[in-house]
Amino acid sequence: MPIQKVLVVDDSKTELMFLTDLLQKKGMQVRTAENADEAFRRLAEEKPDLILMDVVMPGQNGFQLTRAITRDPAYADVPIIMCTSKNQETDRVWGMRQGARGYITKPVDPAELQAKIDALN
Repeated sequence: MPIQKVLVVDDSKTELMFLTDLLQKKGMQVRTAENADEAFRRLAEEKPDLILMDVVMPGQNGFQLTRAITRDPAYADVPIIMCTSKNQETDRVWGMRQGARGYITKPVDPAELQAKIDALN
């Protein structure tokens, strides 16, 4: 099933605009959230095909939010790609252990992001 609807969760407006623009150019519908509460509201409104998740955010961080989403039976099947400035191997391993299906570091390389998305299809 091709990925059409993407939820981007990031507290940076610049990053949200960059990723939204990038994904829309690929023909995807993009919705955004700037924190965990907003992300859950977006999920309740419409289930996405993919979530791009920042890690460093106020309140619940991306690791905690990824764990909460992947453990919720309603959303456990939605793949999450961590999209973060945290570039240590331990961060990547921890992100994958929380349930993420991919991990890329910022600044986001559009080709790398597309490859991760293609790998989920």
